[in-house]
Amino acid sequence: MLKKVLALENLVISYGGIEAVKGIHLFVDEGELISLIGSNGAGKTTTLKSIAGLLTPKSGKIFFQGALSNGHSHELVQKGMALVPEGRGVFSRMTVIENLQMGAYLRNDEQISEDMEKMFQYFPRIKERASQLAGTLSGGEQQMLAIARALMSKPTLLLLDEPTMGLSPIMVDIIFDVIRQIAQQGMTILLVEQNAKVALSISDRAYVMESGEITMEGTGEDLGRDPRIQEAYLGA
Repeated sequence: MLKKVLALENLVISYGGIEAVKGIHLFVDEGELISLIGSNGAGKTTTLKSIAGLLTPKSGKIFFQGALSNGHSHELVQKGMALVPEGRGVFSRMTVIENLQMGAYLRNDEQISEDMEKMFQYFPRIKERASQLAGTLSGGEQQMLAIARALMSKPTLLLLDEPTMGLSPIMVDIIFDVIRQIAQQGMTILLVEQNAKVALSISDRAYVMESGEITMEGTGEDLGRDPRIQEAYLGA
């Protein structure tokens, strides 16, 4: 039986009396790559921030690793949750190496150097810039670094918020290729992404969010073939 890493039950999130998320249900099993797609303002990022403990829900429950989440982000990180936020959030005045070391700051095992080398294999471009300040990297390189830094914590759940926003098509391909690789290696991932076509192509399952509600769910393959999804999100 598959283990549920994350489950949302009737989650409601409000901003100043306006319900941004309206009682949604969602789950992610161990080893799954799940996408949450939808237009801008649908409530996707709000949902992700709530899961990560950055927003307090009005009502509903969030379960992580089978336990009810208390919403404290630092404790969720210690338990194995890692968020790559929209906008990347790298430490701009630290070098690439120092950013990766920060990702591993809770670890005390002997594989940190080995894992850092693995990050450089995923993203050769940041290896070339290992001693540069993160703030001097391009947007695509900063996104690579943000993902690598999150992976350095050896998370059991990786949350990715719009990882390809504003990137060139070449960078989008590189980022999605690495996401596909780490998913194939067993990482559990919840991906929020506006690029529905590519997201669905690599997802085990996906949820469609509109105006704060989950309106459709299914396998990535099935949703990718659905005429409603093709018309609304895939330009067909």
